[in-house]
Amino acid sequence: MEERKILTRRSFLAKSVIASGGIILSSHIVACVRDFEGDADAPDSVPRFLHGVGSFDPTANAVIIWTRFTPIETEVSESIRIRWQVAEDEGFSAIVKEGTEIASMINDFTIAKDVTRLPSKGKFYYRFLQEELNETSVVGETITLPNSGDVVDSVKLAVCSCSNYPAGLFNVYDAMANSEADVIVHLGDYIYEYEEGGFGTNENTVPLGRVHDPSTEILSLEDYRLRYRQYRSDEALQLAHQKKPFIAVWDDHELTNDAYIDGAENHDSSEGSFQARRQRAVQVYNEYMPFRSNSSEIIYRNFEFGNLVNLVMLDTRIIARDQQLSFNDFFTAAGFDFAAFETALLNPERNLLGPTQLSWARNAVAGSSAQWQVLGQQVLTGRMFVPAELLIAIGTVASGNATAETFAQLQQTIIELSTLKARSLQGDPTLTPTELARINTVVPYNLDAWDGYPIERERLFATLNGKNVITLAGDTHNAWNTELKDAAGNRIGEEFACPSVSSPGFEGLFGNDPATIAGIEQAFVLLIDDLQYFDAARRGYVLAEFTSGTASGSYRFVDTLASTSYSVTEQHNAVVSVSV
Repeated sequence: MEERKILTRRSFLAKSVIASGGIILSSHIVACVRDFEGDADAPDSVPRFLHGVGSFDPTANAVIIWTRFTPIETEVSESIRIRWQVAEDEGFSAIVKEGTEIASMINDFTIAKDVTRLPSKGKFYYRFLQEELNETSVVGETITLPNSGDVVDSVKLAVCSCSNYPAGLFNVYDAMANSEADVIVHLGDYIYEYEEGGFGTNENTVPLGRVHDPSTEILSLEDYRLRYRQYRSDEALQLAHQKKPFIAVWDDHELTNDAYIDGAENHDSSEGSFQARRQRAVQVYNEYMPFRSNSSEIIYRNFEFGNLVNLVMLDTRIIARDQQLSFNDFFTAAGFDFAAFETALLNPERNLLGPTQLSWARNAVAGSSAQWQVLGQQVLTGRMFVPAELLIAIGTVASGNATAETFAQLQQTIIELSTLKARSLQGDPTLTPTELARINTVVPYNLDAWDGYPIERERLFATLNGKNVITLAGDTHNAWNTELKDAAGNRIGEEFACPSVSSPGFEGLFGNDPATIAGIEQAFVLLIDDLQYFDAARRGYVLAEFTSGTASGSYRFVDTLASTSYSVTEQHNAVVSVSV
């Protein structure tokens, strides 16, 4: 797939203007120009809607439509008037809404128009025009939802997360664009903040022309904008936005790795104020991924798909999250201090959602009569406790110091623990206390997920009790299907957790060793009591389909990120039935 580029003439004019002293260009334009220098085959006119179109947050009578107008240097200080149109037909002979908006430097020349008072259950086409320049965007497609209470036969959601530009082509976005999904639900990590050569970089990054721009870790307002512009130059991502409305939330990498309310793993004092960085990241997210809210920082909201689905989108990342626990803090000279760890883990004051958001979610669920209550949020909800021995062995191999001996030890640990667990499940009375301790001494697999905040999870589960519940999750880059149970063992619902669009999963940690990955997949399903399915090595999405009687999660995978010629396979279909 060739990337679209703006002509060389643009950088030539920019250099000429700077040399002549006719105008002082902002960093905004200088950064734009960098994308297009040296393009000898560029066309003779500027593509003015270079980053495509998109639609967001459909409701029964409204949808947000989006584009970015691509300025040239003489327009950098100007306000550009853009006309938008929404029609019932692709030829725009039946226009239902139209108007004008102003694109300017204030919001990076992006336009997000909330088009209201539309008919429900509609299919619409939209476009943007700059009439003085005779420029027209591509035509986007979008929908409005059924009214609350309307009888709906089926709702199909394509669920995705974790799109890492250097890690490979965005074939998963292309697959979703061409799927039967009504809406794409993006659960975060839409961009990554890392520098050139950072996480996700592989042998295909340079040949495919997918080196991160800017080359440094993004920190400034212009850095964040440039990174979004790079991602939105991708044709597969543009197609997904053009063909499907998005309902999205952020995760950590739209800001920086492992973020929480007042800090992050990938932020230190040399990078300035964390709160200022967060403000910049949130501002640019709003420019490129608009959502309907009274506050730029309050992203939790819900969507009603008739009588069938109440989609409750949550922020488990930055609005209230307390700092994650770290296993490293509980190792002593005598070994791991389980008592201190458990005390910290069960601290009732630790928050992931926070009381304000939790109260809102409680009301959103309690006030809904929809058949399915669906939680769209960033991190794994289900209990994922693994034997401490296995987690230590995985950590040793994944630490970057893996050797043939540590790989062999991991495989041996997998075999031994799996055998012991199988014997335990079969009621083998000959298991010794030492053997039972090996499989029963368990710790959370991921302290960044809900397992690191179990008391607040119990509060959330109490809100959901008695409802038909599906949770959607991203973040891990791997595919999971987990039965949700509270601490007392009561069934709450089911979780469909999606693989990544391109970020590497376990295959990135273990050098694509098939035997090790297969062993981990088998061991996790056997050793984690509530886990039903696990794929640790493929990129894709989940098609979550809801009817009045069932909810199903189809795990769909692409076979390559190295070529635009790809195929899609459907590996697993988790079906949850309810009594009607």
